[in-house]
Amino acid sequence: IDRHLTTRGDKTAILFEPNDPKEQAIHITYRQLHERVCKFANVLKAQGIGKGDRVCIYLPMIPELAVAVLACARIGAIHSVIFGGFSAQAIADRLDDAGAQFIVTCDGAFRGAKDIPLKSVVDAALVGNKTIQKVIVCMRTGTTVSMLQGRDVWWEDEIEKVKAMGNPAVPAAAMDAEDILFILYTSGSTGKPKGVVHTTAGYMVWTNYTFVNVFQYQPGQVHFCTADIGWITGHSFIVYGPLALCASSVIYEGVPTYPDAGRSWRIAQELDVNIFHTAPTAIRALRKLGPEEPAKYNYHFKHMTTVGEPIAP
Repeated sequence: IDRHLTTRGDKTAILFEPNDPKEQAIHITYRQLHERVCKFANVLKAQGIGKGDRVCIYLPMIPELAVAVLACARIGAIHSVIFGGFSAQAIADRLDDAGAQFIVTCDGAFRGAKDIPLKSVVDAALVGNKTIQKVIVCMRTGTTVSMLQGRDVWWEDEIEKVKAMGNPAVPAAAMDAEDILFILYTSGSTGKPKGVVHTTAGYMVWTNYTFVNVFQYQPGQVHFCTADIGWITGHSFIVYGPLALCASSVIYEGVPTYPDAGRSWRIAQELDVNIFHTAPTAIRALRKLGPEEPAKYNYHFKHMTTVGEPIAP
């Protein structure tokens, strides 16, 4: 994100669409995103996190998820995002396999009509864990949670401490091309989850190249990838690819059918989306609901793309 600050710092980096359709979308500029990332990078450093440490992130689809990912990358810590729908056992397995020393989570998550108690799930996952030193908890739903003294800290409290210090500059750590950027686990649906390692240079070149040549991105376009950042598609085409090219990237907190089947098209209309990237599963689900909902909205896609498997005509 630093590369855009001098000439394009006021351009929108993230368009956050909350789960509740009555809440206004939040526009975060590249300059604001850079400031947030530096603040959280200072929080991570204050908690003793440094280059090469492994940080698991179990957050809903809110801007803090992108901030946590980029803050880890900024200081050279290895991030491993865990999909917000996974169980305590699934989290425990991934924490153990990654040898994670830190975890970033949330009090809870809004997803459609559900409130999901993420912190409680993390607490259950940490029973018997021997490696986690700190748990950083972001507030989203206001759910009452248990905070273990000496281990658990509030994101917001730690940010206030950084602000009181003047938010010292955090230069991006120098990384070798083959240094690990992140570890991302497979779903485990066909066997034991496997941690796939992505290195710094190759991954950044690939996401940059792909975003330009596959999505045919043009400056000024708004990109809406409906994947969760907990999957490689979300890593690549919500965070790293769009932000490297100074695109405006949509982060949507909810599900495509909440409160009705027209939510995706409403978002596309209101946020003036140019590129719509979604999954075959979502396409099939929306197709079954018929053409009525899309017809209610006025949106103009330059490209509509999918990934993962062929789509029948």
